[in-house]
Amino acid sequence: MIAIDRLSFRYPGSASAALTDLSLTVREGSLFGLLGPNGSGKTTLVSILAGILTPAADRVRVAGVELTKDVKKIQAFSALVPQEYAFYPRLTVLENLRFFAGVQRIPRTEIAARIAEVLGITGLTEASARRAEHFSGGMKRRLNFAIGMLNRPRLLFLDEPTVGIDPQSRHFILEAVKRINREGTTVIYTSHYMEEVESLCDEIGVLDDGRLLVQGSLSSLLASEGGGHLLINFSSALDEKQRAALTKFAGLHVQDTQLELERCSQVDFERLIAVLGKHSVRLSRVKYGHGNLEELFLHLTRKQLRD
Repeated sequence: MIAIDRLSFRYPGSASAALTDLSLTVREGSLFGLLGPNGSGKTTLVSILAGILTPAADRVRVAGVELTKDVKKIQAFSALVPQEYAFYPRLTVLENLRFFAGVQRIPRTEIAARIAEVLGITGLTEASARRAEHFSGGMKRRLNFAIGMLNRPRLLFLDEPTVGIDPQSRHFILEAVKRINREGTTVIYTSHYMEEVESLCDEIGVLDDGRLLVQGSLSSLLASEGGGHLLINFSSALDEKQRAALTKFAGLHVQDTQLELERCSQVDFERLIAVLGKHSVRLSRVKYGHGNLEELFLHLTRKQLRD
């Protein structure tokens, strides 16, 4: 569905590039999780793919179409649901949907059926006559989502679709995303909620500083990066002889009752455990690799999650 080859992008007047030599592929039918700290390039990339920003060179193909040559054709079968509310608060749900159906040039004969369809998907049928300004945060998110589904997109971009909403609305939206993906829509999903991406996405890409750090399934990423970090806690501080035995391991950091090795292979892990056992070091805790997506994310980006 998406093929990006060495894409770079710089905003006018900016001292540094927002994207640098980025290559990425997304297969058709995927539910793809796009992760990265604020300022990593996620919004820029999604804006380019949605046709809001134009790259300087032909580096992007969407469903076989070159983005810079026929962006309108791509926009006709794709949709972006932004993090910001993208509707008119003083209009009712039905009025908003009719307006955006016109903007999207949906045939008049199909508008009523499309609106009924998205109202059902988002659970807003009973609220269709209410003004959006009176909605809860969760209902506003669902209206955003409904507008994005009007053109029955083959490719849907969801930018933080569950920010600031209650657990019931979050569950509803996540189930709706799963359903439309099962029905064939390719979804690009950005979120700061790692547990959402873990439960939803069949493939994940992590961006930082405008570069793609990794791409793959969660299981493959955890396995491939699993040897990257070792943390061992001791029952008591090491003596001089025990510390001396560890100097052969490059990059090892020992402090009080804790040992840390940032890039530890399976071979080094086994050697290190053997040395500790030989010198009668009593271990209280051993953690090797990354147990979940959040740990892997923080390891790769070296940054705290932040909204």
